[in-house]
Formats: sequence, structure tokens, C-alpha cells
Amino acid sequence: MSGWESTLAPLGQLRRDEPMSRHTTLGVGGLARWYFQPKGRASVAPAMKAVPDDIAILPLGRGSNLLISDQGFPGIVFDLGGLKQVRIDDDEATAEAGVRMGKFSQRCADAGLAGVEFMATVPGDIGGGVVMNAGAFGQQVSDTLQTVEIVRRDGSEARLDARDLAMTYRHTALPGGSLVLSARFRLKRDVAEAVRERMREMRYRRGSTQPLAQKNCGSVFKNPTGDHAARLIEAAGLKGVQVGHARISEMHANFIVNEGGASSADVLALIRRAQKEVESRFGVRLEPEVRMLMEEMP
Repeated sequence: MSGWESTLAPLGQLRRDEPMSRHTTLGVGGLARWYFQPKGRASVAPAMKAVPDDIAILPLGRGSNLLISDQGFPGIVFDLGGLKQVRIDDDEATAEAGVRMGKFSQRCADAGLAGVEFMATVPGDIGGGVVMNAGAFGQQVSDTLQTVEIVRRDGSEARLDARDLAMTYRHTALPGGSLVLSARFRLKRDVAEAVRERMREMRYRRGSTQPLAQKNCGSVFKNPTGDHAARLIEAAGLKGVQVGHARISEMHANFIVNEGGASSADVLALIRRAQKEVESRFGVRLEPEVRMLMEEMP
């Protein structure tokens, strides 16, 4: 074990050659060269500082919205799924990066706080939701986000005001190489049962229109301005098209599902085909919402 690896040992669990197919909602991906699970929030900063600058760090929560190469990830994955603390103070709620968005929205609803109901339908964690400014049903993270606590690559921590993050559709301008530790939201008081009812309605609508019972990464493409990626893909005749064991969902054309044994290459081929066909027919270049890490291992 090298010097920096030895430094990480007391800070959490470090494994080599971890199959990323076990840690993504799509169920595909090769081996991560290193996989680190910090003992808690206090372990993240010193662990970040210990990793050499030439080794890439990938933060991971639930592993939604992520496509990793079949060849694997040549750096170190920081699994932040263990950061699960939630605190509610009056009309504010703070959640650590590994808190599931669905569970966070439920905690807020039970406390009679409204504004993050949409999170009940988003298959990811708070950290990833902040990074991509996740949203649904006309709501998004930036609507209620107040501050974000981050750790930089050098191990230094900072609290950033949401107003300084230039948050736009599915984008947040965080400092390069930083990881989200926690996020604080300012919400509105409401009747708890009314909030829960809105969440139930959103879940029902999602469940009746999206292939949630199958392995998927969530929406594959961002919606073009004034249109919907699913409409364009369906209009291009691609619903149900299959490559290997990956298929463009017949239920919702902006989802790619793993029917069992799919590879990242299968999924990528469908992404490229959808982009090509939609651009050829409609002059629209679809921009992926899913984060694609397709660098090969050296």
C-alpha cells in the first residue's frame, strides 16, 4: 500500500478494482481503480487532501445520472452515500450530500415545509442534485437553495451562497474539483398533509409515464428550449430501438433501460444514434443530461 493509500486507511474504507456496475442505477460500468467510503463528513477533507493531484476524484451518491465506461474509471471514487444527516430549523432544512432526495422531501413534508416536493420523484442524492440543479414539475434545486458547503481538492472547506453559483437549467457553477458536503434550503410553511398529497400526485405521474421498474439513469438528454427530448426521439422513430441489452424505453423515449447485461457501449451507441437521428431530422442537437465518463483505463 502506497503512502497516500495508507493515509486514507484510518479515514474510511478503501478498496481497489471496485465494479461500478454495482453503484450506478443503470447497472453498467467497469472497475474503479480505487473506491473510498469515508467514515463521515469529517473524513472527507483530509482524504481529499491526501489524494495526489494527478489522480482524478469522482464523487458518488446513488449513482444516478452517470454512465461509466466498460473500461472503468482510472481514478478514485469518493462514495458520499454515508453522509446522511438532516437538520430542520424553523423554515430551513439542511441535508448532507448523501441524503436521498426522496427521503429529504419526505422529512420536509412531515415538518410542514413546502418547496422541494419534486425531489420525491428524483432518483438521486442531495449532492448530485445540487451539482446538476436537478428539477421536475416546474421546480428545481435553485428555487430554494440558500448555501452549499463544499470541500476543495486541497482539502479546504467553504460555504458558498447559492446566488454566486450561476445556477441555470441542469447546471451549477461549483469550483472545479470540489465536492458538495451539504446544502441548506429555505422553504415555506404549509399543511403537512397538503405537501404529502402533492408529492403523491407527482410520484403517481412519474410512475405512470416512466420506466422506473427497470434499471435506468434518469433522463438521458436535457430538454431543448421550447421542446422535449422525448418528443423529438419518439418523432424520429426511435422508441423501442435496442442495441445489445440496452433499449430506448417504449414507455418514455428520453429513458434508456438496461434489460439485463447491457454494457456502457450499448448505452452510448443509443445516445449517439438518438443525437444523430434527431439532428438529421429536426436540426436539433440533443445535449446529454447524463454525465458520461468514458475515458479508458491506461
